Amino acid sequence: MLSQKCKYALQALLLLAREPSQDLLLVSDIAERERLPKKFLEAILLELNRNGLVRSRRGRGGGYALAKPADLITFGQVVRIIDGPLAPLSCVSVNYYRRCEDCRDEMTCEIRKVMRRVRDAIASELDGTSLQDAINSGVPKGLMEALST
Repeated sequence: MLSQKCKYALQALLLLAREPSQDLLLVSDIAERERLPKKFLEAILLELNRNGLVRSRRGRGGGYALAKPADLITFGQVVRIIDGPLAPLSCVSVNYYRRCEDCRDEMTCEIRKVMRRVRDAIASELDGTSLQDAINSGVPKGLMEALST
């Protein structure tokens, strides 16, 4: 399930993606325009900054902007940064693999086989959808609804 923190991160990034690349937006402006809690958004933007998705400048004329083009930032990157692995089980995670303690045989585990297909489908959709894709055509309605449940 997509956390509220991740949903806010995506909302903020999509807003920044719609802005001209040179324009910096203040946290307060982003929070107001997207109706997000300012303090929570500050922490989210710091995390996105540390992970290279946004850039910031302090002081007069400062604010936040995307660190790279919107077509190079995927939903999958954001979800992994904010919420961690996409996989429903650690034994099927590509980036955060950990063997299940109670597993007798990974090669024949039926649960693992199904969860791997789930993970692959989620990764395919999220890694295949950039911020620019979402802006251009809108995120498929079912994807945002599925992520929110």
